[in-house]
Order: sequence, then structure tokens, then C-alpha cells
Amino acid sequence: MGDEVPYLDLEDYGLIGNLETCALVSRDGGIDWLPLPFLESPSVFAAILDDAKGGRFQIRPVNKYASVQAYLRDTNILQTTFVTSFGTLVITDFMPVNQGEIGAELWTVLRKVECVRGRIRAELCFDPRFDYARARPTFQMVAGGAITTAGKEQLFLQSPFPVEETEAGLRAEFELDEGQSRWVLLHYNQYQLRDDAWCTGMLAAVEEFWTRWSAGCDVCRETVDPTWRQVVSRSGLVLKLLICPETGAIAAAPTTSLPETIGGERNWDYRFAWIRDSAFTIQALYQTGHEEEAFGFHQWLKDRVVRVANVPALRVLYPLHDHDHTEEVVLDHLEGYRGSRPVRIGNGAAHQLQLDIFGEALEAVYETTRYGDEIRPESWPLYAAIADFVCTAWQQPDYGIWEVRSEPRHFVYSKVMCWVALDRAIRIADRRGFDAPLDRWRASRTAIREAILKHGFNKRLNSFVQAFGDEDALDAANLLIPQLGFLPHRDPRVQGTIEATLRHLVSKDGLVYRYNSDDGVAGGEGAFILCSFWLVNALALSGRVAEAEAMFNRLIRYVSPLGLLAEQVDPETGKQLGNFPQAFSHIGLINSVIYLEEARGKRHRGPAPVGMEETGELGDR
Repeated sequence: MGDEVPYLDLEDYGLIGNLETCALVSRDGGIDWLPLPFLESPSVFAAILDDAKGGRFQIRPVNKYASVQAYLRDTNILQTTFVTSFGTLVITDFMPVNQGEIGAELWTVLRKVECVRGRIRAELCFDPRFDYARARPTFQMVAGGAITTAGKEQLFLQSPFPVEETEAGLRAEFELDEGQSRWVLLHYNQYQLRDDAWCTGMLAAVEEFWTRWSAGCDVCRETVDPTWRQVVSRSGLVLKLLICPETGAIAAAPTTSLPETIGGERNWDYRFAWIRDSAFTIQALYQTGHEEEAFGFHQWLKDRVVRVANVPALRVLYPLHDHDHTEEVVLDHLEGYRGSRPVRIGNGAAHQLQLDIFGEALEAVYETTRYGDEIRPESWPLYAAIADFVCTAWQQPDYGIWEVRSEPRHFVYSKVMCWVALDRAIRIADRRGFDAPLDRWRASRTAIREAILKHGFNKRLNSFVQAFGDEDALDAANLLIPQLGFLPHRDPRVQGTIEATLRHLVSKDGLVYRYNSDDGVAGGEGAFILCSFWLVNALALSGRVAEAEAMFNRLIRYVSPLGLLAEQVDPETGKQLGNFPQAFSHIGLINSVIYLEEARGKRHRGPAPVGMEETGELGDR
């Protein structure tokens, strides 16, 4: 057998999906995570959260093997190659893609099993556990395979190999000679046999879809460094898998409760769309040439604003589909990845006051107007209401960008984003001629700026701090201050913040921690990948391009063999931590390439980023 390790590293997984849900496939041939029918639905396989109870769908050789995974070029079609002393087995995994017509075949996982050398004896193990392993199914043998049922849900395993029921689900052993291949299919809530011709045709159609979509990536075509092109392309393919086609929402990650430190309790459900991701995401998608997805996410954001009865009701995060909920629940029966409890579904941060989201919302609106999108006159009162709300709300403490579970505080980054909210509203009103109380907004913008500079900057540290009055607490989010146009990149206070970050928040390998303060949750965490990219951007846009490039090249060494990034990295081991793959990490990677190349004088599509505008002074400086 392969390495008999209960839990693999996150780097040992690949991601496949159909634009409605995603599956994690291990280098041992196991589908160890799959929610159905949607990304935020309960899982049918969750071995990654409990090796014994979670359930998996595995195909692999019975003899000792070495394995490696790779994607078909420019696609989300995954191949796992097993090399044994007797031969070589290749499993090709993918799902049909939602291209606007949702049919039953959409919720099918296709697994092509092929012997490309010698003779292979392999095993198939099919052990579904519905509803996060809270429901154990029954099995019924039928023509072409078996149907497994739990409540109102069914899975049909279409297998060319006879299967038998065991205590661990269904099992089969089979042999293939060189040149032989077979198709094994998993159908959700349908019993329909598909022949080899259909499967082969579906593989060709899915490959054509992904290669055509990837070809639209401008940065990939134009970036000189081939390594950068490769990681940007894969990052775009990850983001596309996380986009909900019905609403345009983008999930932060396809998983829940993968820990930020092994054995710790910082385990959260990220299968939701965050308002704060909007501006960064729109920039990354637009700059890579995927305008449809960028404007789709903007439309999702506008829909969220339109639907709230009043501005304070705008939430931090939302379900991908309107009918789902965000209530946080602990699943006590699951042991968690490598014993990391609790396992959570839902996310209690949805109801926190996080003032930064109002700035991020208006920043996203402003960015899309710069990229050519229009604000309809009937939408303007909704955005103006956000600016009106911020004029008074900015003085409140909140839970901040990092969604702390301690007491609310006056976080500097939250105040900066309140400044951004007013600054962008003023710009839009000026340029579009919309009615607005500009005198009031400008006065509030000035008051916020003065408060930040007076209470948020520590002269002894020569740095912005995490919250007003802090003496030692730093926050990597403050690296965004120049990028948002609050201060120029070469301002001494910005450079001091960069230097303080390098001294106090950076590991010996150049990885950046989010902050160095108590957040109300026990235990530590790894270094934050997105923050590391923020430091790259701050260095690049400050003219320290060689430092920035060196740091970026160190960072991309941490991508998995498949080019995937989790939320965090353990600086001691170099292993990835947190939900996987993480949209924010891949967004950060894309944007860093854009900023690095902009800093070297190369212009990408659309206007320059706000912090690099050639118009000189911004806001009320």
C-alpha cells in the first residue's frame, strides 16, 4: 500500500468541481471531501475531518506505490498517477461543468481508471457518510452498481467492477492490463447508466471548457516569468471553481474547519462569500481578463446592498445561495483534521459589527466604475446611505477585519476603511454628478483621518498599530494604508509601518503573521499567506522592487505541487494550514504579480490601482 498515514498534508490534495460544488482528491486516490449538491451543503465524504467516520471514495493499487498528481494543462481535470513494481495506474478525476444549463449529469463525478504500464491490481472503496457523517446510509445492489440512500438523498455508484458490501461500505478488487481503462461514476440523486462514449465525450467537453476559459487570462499571456504565469493561471482556475453561477458570489474556500494550527480550535467554515473580499477579488478578476466574473461578483454585492432594510443590517458574510443560512454549529462527533477540534459548520462572525466592510463595499463599487461599469441613478441612494451611516458609525468600536472573538476595539484598519468609504463616495458623486451632502462627507473624512493619525500611529514604534492607543500591537492589515490611497507609499509613516512589520510580524523565511495581539481565541496560528502578499505589494509600490520580487519568489515556493494555497503556512515546517484552497491567498498572489509588474513600469488592462494613480494627492491630504 501507499503511506499508511491517517491524515495527509494539505499539499497532497487536488481540487475538482463543477461550479456548484468541489471535491478534494488525495494523492492516495481518495475523494476525502465532497459536499452535495452545493459547496455549502452537508458533506457526503469528509474523511479529511475524521479519517475513521467521515467517509471517502477511494481507488488505488493494492500493492505498494508511489504517487504524484497533476492537472491537465490549463484545466481543473486532475490526474493521479500510481507507480508500482508491477505497473502504472492513472486516475483522471473531474466533474461536468455548469455552463448555464443545469442537468442531472452536473452532479456526477467521473473517474477514469487506466493502466498505462504493466498489470495493475487495484481496489475500490466506497464509504459515503451523508450529512457530515451524521447519517449512515443503506445499500442496494442494482444493475451497473449500487444505490446508497440516507433520508431523501441518494448516491448511485456506477461501477464496471462487481462490488460487495462490507462494514466499511462497498468494496471491489479488480485487475487491468496495459492499455485497458474503465470508468467509475458517482451520480447524486439519479440512477442513470452512462456508457464509455458518453464519458469520453464529457471529458473532451470539460477539457475544452477549461482551456477556453484559461485562454482569457491577460496576465498569463503577458507575464514574462513563466513561473509567475503558471501560478497566476492556477489561481484563476481556483477562483472560477469557487464562484456560484446563480448569484455571482465567491466562496472564501471550499472547506470547513481545516485548522490554523494542528490541534488548535481556530477552525472555521469558509464556504461563504465575504463582503470584504469584493474589491480585491474584482481587481484580480478584471486584471486577469475575466470581466464577466468580476462584474458578476459586483452584481452580487449590489444585490446584498439593495436587499438590506437599512445599512447597519449589511452583514459581513453571506451564503452562496439565498436560501441557505450561516448559523454556527459544532459537530462534536467528528475528531477534526489531525485531531483539531471543534469542527464547525456555519460562521458566527456573520453577525459581528465590522466597520471595514462598508469601505470595502464602496471601494468595490468605485473600482468597477473605473473598469467601465455604470452606477444607475436608482442605485446611488443605497451607496449614499452607506456613506451617511459611516459619518457617525466610524466612532464605534468593532470586531475588525480579523473577526476577533474578544471585545470590540477601535481598530485602525476599520477606521481607514471608513475613510475609504467616504473618499470613494465623494469621488463617485463628484465624477457622476450625483446629489450628495458633500460638505458633511468631507468633514467626516477629515475627522477620521485626523483621528487615525493622532491615535493610530505610535511614534515610539514609528508605525501604525492595531487599535487606537496600542503600545505594541501591530496589524499586517495596515500595510494596505498606501494601497488604499490614505497615505503615499513613500510617506515616512508608511515606511515605518513596513519596517515594524518586517521586525515584529515576519518569520525568518519572510512569512507574515496577521498580528501579535490577543484575539479571544485560544492557541496560536500560522503565518498568513495573504498578508505576506500585502507586504510584497507595499515593498513594490514603495520602490523596493528587488526586495518585493525576492519575497514573492520565496512565497510561491510554498504553493503545493498542484499550485494550490491554503490560508496559512506553518513557518516551522513549511506545511500549509487552514481552509484549502483559500480564495484570498490566490487573489493576493494574482494582485502581487500585477503590482510587481506595475512597479516595473508594465501597465496592465484598465486604470492604475488607486494607490498608484498619477493624479498626485488623494483624498484630503
